[in-house]
Amino acid sequence: MARKGKEILNALDAAKTQMYHFTAIVIAGMGFFTDAYDLFSISLVTKLLGRIYYHVDGSKKPGTLPPNVAAAVNGVAFCGTLAGQLFFGWLGDKLGRKKVYGITLMVMVLCSLGSGLSIGHSSNGVMATLCFFRFWLGFGIGGDYPLSATIMSEYANKKTRGAFIAAVFAMQGFGILAGGIVSLIVSSAFDHAFDAPTYEVDPVGSTVPQADYVWRIVLMFGAIPALLTYYWRMKMPETARYTALVARNTKQAAADMSKVLQVDLIAEEDPQTNPSSSNPNSFGLLSKEFARRHGLHLVGTTTTWFLLDIAYYSSNLFQKDIYSAIGWIPAAETMNAVHEVYTVSRAQTLIALCGTVPGYWFTVALIDYLGRFFIQLMGFVFMTVFMFALAIPYDHWRQRDNRIGFLVMYSLTMFFANFGPNATTFVVPAEIFPARLRSTCHGISAASGKAGAIVGAFGFLYAAQSTDPEKTDAGYPPGIGVRNSLLMLGGVNFLGIVFTLLVPESKGKSLEELTREDEEGGGGGGGGDATEMMDAANSGRTVPV
Repeated sequence: MARKGKEILNALDAAKTQMYHFTAIVIAGMGFFTDAYDLFSISLVTKLLGRIYYHVDGSKKPGTLPPNVAAAVNGVAFCGTLAGQLFFGWLGDKLGRKKVYGITLMVMVLCSLGSGLSIGHSSNGVMATLCFFRFWLGFGIGGDYPLSATIMSEYANKKTRGAFIAAVFAMQGFGILAGGIVSLIVSSAFDHAFDAPTYEVDPVGSTVPQADYVWRIVLMFGAIPALLTYYWRMKMPETARYTALVARNTKQAAADMSKVLQVDLIAEEDPQTNPSSSNPNSFGLLSKEFARRHGLHLVGTTTTWFLLDIAYYSSNLFQKDIYSAIGWIPAAETMNAVHEVYTVSRAQTLIALCGTVPGYWFTVALIDYLGRFFIQLMGFVFMTVFMFALAIPYDHWRQRDNRIGFLVMYSLTMFFANFGPNATTFVVPAEIFPARLRSTCHGISAASGKAGAIVGAFGFLYAAQSTDPEKTDAGYPPGIGVRNSLLMLGGVNFLGIVFTLLVPESKGKSLEELTREDEEGGGGGGGGDATEMMDAANSGRTVPV
């Protein structure tokens, strides 16, 4: 690395926390707020979709989505997200973070609106249109993972970098919470405006025609926060690290950094114009040198994220048992269609409020004190313990007298997922890979996680079916049962403990120290200049670069 480039990055690492850091958290975090809202809000309205589009005359129970349709509606966004993580992760390294950042947001806005406007001549036609828009919605969401994480890591100073990246990810908790609240408000308003009998009283009349607006409004609302954020994303400068280390333009990096640090830097042109001529750190993703330096790190980040998401997204296996046992969700036939949306939204909002949101912010508060490795290891350990504690005496927990204990155990499992690997698997890949491959490697790690989400949400949905063919959900083949599925998930969490040992600790170190980019040529001198630059960043005076 040229001396001038190193001085700029040293100053960025040493800068005090300023208002722009918090602005960047909000700008990047609102993308994640929208991501979570869009991904999780579909689960609030799937029962309503079944009642509206798959009603069977004469049936004792309300209509439900057939297994293949339910899998498509819920899972197609995951497939799009996986593709978007790989594509936009690669593109963020090739074109720059800023050039790609706005594209992902506009894709999310347009496809959120498209999801709510899904039309067709038949039930399957509506579902096909919905799946089309949700795939491309997921594609845009996928791009937000590597870009937001990378941008925040490259803006942050090394002292609080973990908290800043985790704060961006923690906005996901507020997005899940917002989805529940919006659904509560919309369903409550429609339930009061259009009074309807329960299904057991009047199967047809229990689903009023206006119910078709409820799910559309809930899904389309996701476009609003994304649209509000677009202008501010376009005003963000390219990260100084990308400009200095990848684009090799230290003059522009200094100019951009002066906006971030609120310090005037007089930039001089860097004489290094051919970055590949004598750069020992110019190896590619598929090179032997990358495998030697970072191969095990990439294995660690991909496997831990994959294993975490299997466990995290399989939580729906026993949500219905919890909700039914504690009386949060009565039998479907005792409610009308819109009121069922209200009860499902209320239950998921309470779970998010009690277990999901607090865990995220515990990570934000403690990650730069306890370290990424400790929090991830601790999270996997507690998830393993609680999963086995749920699985081994599963019949005990299902008894009505033990329903509160069931809820507590479930909430603790979700708490330590979020105060644990759900946050750290997002943070670490944005720190430990070289700048020119950082977004790509984060995208690969995130895509591995989303593959785990698909396995957890759908593979285990089939696996968790009862071994008795007469007790399976409609349309599903017999499985291994919930108890055996939970035992398998306990084993998955244990593997997470093992593979966490491959992930290095990045607390308190600069990105260039972690990636060894500070070993590039031209870095022999300039220690005094770097110190002067750091002092300038914290004092506000002008220094030549």
